[in-house]
This record gives sequence, structure tokens and C-alpha cells, in this order.
Amino acid sequence: MNSLNESLQEQHNLDAAESLTASSSPTIDDSQVQEAYNKVQNIRREIGKALIGQDEVVTHILAALLAAGHVLVEGVPGLGKTLMVNALGKTFGGIFNRIQFTPDLMPTDVMGHAMYNMKDQEFIIRKGPVFANLLLADEINRAPAKTQAALLEVMQELQVTIEGEPHKVEPPFMVLATQNPLEQEGTYPLPEAQLDRFLLKVDITYPEEALEVQMVEHITTGRSVEGLHIEEVSQIISPENILELQKVTSSLLIDRQVVEYAVRIIRATRDFPGISIGAGPRGAISLIRVAKAAALLAGRSFVTPDDIKSMAIPCLTHRICLTPELEIEGKTKKQVLENLLDKIEAPRS
Repeated sequence: MNSLNESLQEQHNLDAAESLTASSSPTIDDSQVQEAYNKVQNIRREIGKALIGQDEVVTHILAALLAAGHVLVEGVPGLGKTLMVNALGKTFGGIFNRIQFTPDLMPTDVMGHAMYNMKDQEFIIRKGPVFANLLLADEINRAPAKTQAALLEVMQELQVTIEGEPHKVEPPFMVLATQNPLEQEGTYPLPEAQLDRFLLKVDITYPEEALEVQMVEHITTGRSVEGLHIEEVSQIISPENILELQKVTSSLLIDRQVVEYAVRIIRATRDFPGISIGAGPRGAISLIRVAKAAALLAGRSFVTPDDIKSMAIPCLTHRICLTPELEIEGKTKKQVLENLLDKIEAPRS
């Protein structure tokens, strides 16, 4: 009976992941893909005017944007996390809001609240900064859990409930959250439920020496204050353009064998040595979505197993937990996932 239940669950997971491809339009052609690809490359070039290096991080953020997902960016202070999001916001013609998370930040400061209008003798809703197209949640893990959890509903359902009344957030909507490593003083771990709402978790590291020299020269030449030329970044895209790019991305072709490969990776995390908690069905769906974005970023109209593999680690690191034994040994989630990926055979045809 257990074997039958597992087979049925696996089929359900496959069908759920493959349902993302059911709307793939057979009329999508290479010209549409090329046009979308060119637009995304233009966004990348604009971001490059303010940010030196971190190409992989930018790729992951653009992939999440195309897949209509949210991103959690982790790194020590001073590596350009906030600068990167600000640069993306400048290319984006929609509403861009920023919330600086602090220990005393309340959920109502994020979502909004009802207030009494003395003049009209009635309650009115004052919407919070979450009502935007692009939301920067800066240093999200410096706020306590109840404030972090305030984002759960809007990240999943694109709505905010204030005083029992739901208020829709207009798409496109994307949360770009930055956090400092948990070992730093004054940080709170994000709830597991909220971590699962992020499509990707991206680690931003120190730049290579040559890039760091270039950055220091760029900032200190003819300038009396710290900061890159964020003002040089131009708006080149609108919310409507973003929705069009997301539609093209979701319409890219994906073979069932590639879907099965993604599901095998997810299922392997549930009983792989060293992993105590594996990824759920949302992990497979997220992996398919972001793999399609990776295909578009490569200028292709179809998804390959390499797209799945390239996005597996940022898609899964925040969805698994390691056993205490591996943590004591100093193993990282990335190392364990790399080992897992090496053991899952990819389709060859």
C-alpha cells in the first residue's frame, strides 16, 4: 500500500510540475524569444552601470524576475546587495518601495493598517509599502518572526488582508530580500514557511581581486563620497513589459523527460544521506519555472537538463536541512547538493 501511495504521489508531483507547460503556446517562435532575450540583456547592461562583477547573482535575480518569483540574497554587509536591487529598480518603471527591517519594525509598518478619519467619521485603509511592483526588504532577518511572517500572504497570494478585508497587489510583484549571515549579531532566522516562498536563495560573495581593484578605482576617482553611479542607470522597461517577458518565459517548451529529471532531483533530497529535511512539491514546481527562465537567458525556446542542473542549487539550498552530523563536520548545503546532482542521471535525448 505504501508503494502504491508513493507511486500516486510521484505521479501527482509530475503532473503538477508538467501543468506549468500545458499552456505552452505552439505558436511561440524564435523571434519572440530573441526579442525577449534582447530586452533582458538590456536590463543586465543597465545594472552593470552601477554594479561591478557579481554576474552570477545578477543572472539569478533576472531569472527570478522572468519566473515571477522572489529572491533572498545573503551576504555580509558591503558587498552591494542593496545597490544591486536599487539598480534593478531604476530599470523598472513600476512602483519601487524599500523597507529597512529593524528589530522594532511592526507588521503594520509593512502591510498597512486601518485608521480612523475624524473628519469623515469613518475608518480608512492606509496601505503600506508592500503595495508595489518591486519591493526591497533590506536586512529582512533583523526583524522578529512576526514581522517577517507578515510577507507570507502577499508573497504567495498577491493580496494583503487588513482588518479582515483582502486587498490585491497588482502584478508584476517581486520581493527582493537581503539578509546578513545568521551568525552575525542581531539576526533572526526566517521561518521555514517563508523561506519556501522564495524561488531562489542566492549567496553574494567577495569579488575577485581584479574586480575589487576596478571597483575601488571607479568609486574613488574624482568623487568625494562613497557610491557607484546609480544615477547612470536608466529606466528601460515597464510593468507591462515585465508581464510580457514572464508570459514568454512560461511558454517555453519543456520535454516530459526533463520534468521527470527535475522531480527525481527533488525526491532524492528526501532520503539522501546527510539531508534531514528534503524539498516539497513546491520545490519541483519552482525548479521548472526557474529552468525556463534560464533557457530564455540563454536565448533558447526550450529547456535542457543543464538548465535544471544550473538552477538546482539556488532553488534548493533554502528548502533542505542538513543532519547535525554533517553540520558538525562543516559540510555546506551546496556541497551536499552538488554530490546529489552528480548521482542523478540526466536524460540524454
